[in-house]
Amino acid sequence: MTGVPRGGGARSLGASLLDDVLAETVDPAYAQAAAARASGAPRRTGRGRVLVALTMVVAGLLLAVTYEQAAATVQGRQQIRAALVDDVQRESSVTDELAAQLESLRAEVASTRDELLDASAAGQRAGEALDEAEEGAGAVPVTGPGLLVTLANADPSADEDPVGGETDDDDPRTKVRDGYLQVVVNALWAAGAEAVSVNGQRLGPATAIRFAGDAVLVDFRPVTNPYQVRAIGDPDTLSTRFIADPDVVALAGISEVFGLRFDFSREDELSLPAGTIPELRHARPEGEEPAESTPDPTPGG
Repeated sequence: MTGVPRGGGARSLGASLLDDVLAETVDPAYAQAAAARASGAPRRTGRGRVLVALTMVVAGLLLAVTYEQAAATVQGRQQIRAALVDDVQRESSVTDELAAQLESLRAEVASTRDELLDASAAGQRAGEALDEAEEGAGAVPVTGPGLLVTLANADPSADEDPVGGETDDDDPRTKVRDGYLQVVVNALWAAGAEAVSVNGQRLGPATAIRFAGDAVLVDFRPVTNPYQVRAIGDPDTLSTRFIADPDVVALAGISEVFGLRFDFSREDELSLPAGTIPELRHARPEGEEPAESTPDPTPGG
């Protein structure tokens, strides 16, 4: 068995590295830096400090510019929104004035027409027929007992927004849709209603209820939450038939699940305004047969 050399014999590479680690416990660069501090020699850190200072300045400028741009964007949006609101209010005022003038002219025309029709027996009969036609078309205001149906969006939930208490605008199930109003109106007509209005907008034979963006349009006019549907007729008959309608029962279930307000009450007196007069497209004297259409002489017409 060969013996291990002692003293000055050859040593392994691992043993040499181990000796170096144990002998030099301090990093040479660290030792050099410590010696420089002890001797009072200045450290070369000025350039690093300048770079750090420049970096902080640049970062501050970027943050300031970004904040200014964001603030300018928000301010610009607010100014645009304010301008749009002003335009809407101004145009609404003009529309209200024109509507008031129209109602005044309608009343004047109706008064003159009644005076002329009352002058003869034939005119009186024509006036009675005209009154019936106007009532059927919703062209005159009416008053009487009936049913008041109220639909409204879900109440604000404090759990969803502790600060503002607003509901989730992205969930359409918490809002009244045009289809809900259509169900109510159709059920009231089927129950025997003589006249119906939604938030003061009288419904006629050609009135449409539509949804545009976040607004419900009745006869192309926006109506807002809550929605009150007034129907003139016998209150007991209307309520009995209304709550028995299958679509109304389904709507009541939807309202219960999603927190919508849906209720109705019998009223002794309701007042409904006149509706929009339909546009007259063609007319002919009573008893006259419609003219036969003339064939188009052009080929393929």
